[in-house]
Amino acid sequence: MQLTLAIHPIRSMRFGDATDLADGYLVISEGGLRQHLLEDSRLASVGLEVVSPGEDCRIGIIFDILEPRAKSSNSDSQSEKISNLITSNPITSNFPGILGPMALAGRGTTHVLKGASVTVLDEAAPLTRGKIVDMCGPAAAESPYSALHHMVVVPHTVPGLERHVALNALRLASVKAAVFLAQASVGLSPEETQVLETAGPSQLDNGTENAPRFVYIGQVHSRQRVAEVGEQIFYGDNTAGMVPTLLHPNEWLDGAITTGYQGMGVETYFYQNHPIITELYRWHEEGRINFVGTIATMAASDNQQRERNCMMAAELAKWNLGADGVVLTKYGGGAPHADMALTALLCERLGMRTAVQVSDMSWDRRVESALLFNYPEVDAIVYVGGRDTNWAVSEVQRVVAGNAETMEALKVPQDLGSHEVCGIISQQGASRLRSFVY
Repeated sequence: MQLTLAIHPIRSMRFGDATDLADGYLVISEGGLRQHLLEDSRLASVGLEVVSPGEDCRIGIIFDILEPRAKSSNSDSQSEKISNLITSNPITSNFPGILGPMALAGRGTTHVLKGASVTVLDEAAPLTRGKIVDMCGPAAAESPYSALHHMVVVPHTVPGLERHVALNALRLASVKAAVFLAQASVGLSPEETQVLETAGPSQLDNGTENAPRFVYIGQVHSRQRVAEVGEQIFYGDNTAGMVPTLLHPNEWLDGAITTGYQGMGVETYFYQNHPIITELYRWHEEGRINFVGTIATMAASDNQQRERNCMMAAELAKWNLGADGVVLTKYGGGAPHADMALTALLCERLGMRTAVQVSDMSWDRRVESALLFNYPEVDAIVYVGGRDTNWAVSEVQRVVAGNAETMEALKVPQDLGSHEVCGIISQQGASRLRSFVY
């Protein structure tokens, strides 16, 4: 399966009369975007702000961050949702199951506004559990998001909505805004194209037949928190009842997966630009490995479910994908950490070598406190940051926030922990931090 990314670098973003892209300069119709989002009757109003790299600005509380992307040809009409999968020429779809009709993600051409983001705020998120984006200063230097041009969307829902309904409205607004911006590039010649293709487990690519076969196993949700009705994570589904599932690598990158309502160090932006999947692709293209597939899995809510999911993921990697090596990541905290480790252990015992990516769950900078598993077989461990890193940040000139209280709280000088800043502790592998034992 082949996915072509038509890449349009964004050098500037501003509001104007009509949405247009020329030479990397993106002009957005503020009224057009607002009208598009307010088609959802659950929204009373929508605030829109443009924030540029290097600006003395703080943004929060973050619901999600997405890269603006749009398929070159698609149909989002409801009437085609049933017939699409059985047609001889199936369509492509933007965020299938959420915005567009059900369709296989990861094929065709997707236009990408590289260097831009749609950053959606949650007006009701508590300060104590929320995340922010700093655009300048010491914390910004450690986050990839500070280098982006942000189209900040602040949806205000109508009074009286249940919380899960309001959050679903934020999710719909996020994908609608991302596609709205990217559609300005559809039909234009990209500055760069990137072709992502792997033949899969049953075929051999030229030059990789003797290379070790590698698989990625990634958690997409943790059942420590039961997914809400309407929480659209996997092709628009809330993952209730989900078991480990085989996916083509391109599906992760092309809208099949969005982050849940509690991101846990995961944003949709880095599903679209998944560092581990894109690195495995690079190694595959160099002939160093044969990248044969991926498995999406869950962190369990009890021991029986944990053992079943971990066993199934390891068995899929061994017997369906024929893996020699496996790279694993988690979604969330301690229980997902243990699930990932058990999956890696079972893979090792089936003859597959593993590498796991962990974030430090301790608060006291002690190795002993961070030790949540101790399997001698699982000895290739990559650290992507922990809660013990902090920065003293200054007052900022500008704050973009979901409400007045949050705006006042974010404006002043304060200490920010790495777990409070988007992109620093990244469960997807985008972290710039590394560990030292001393």
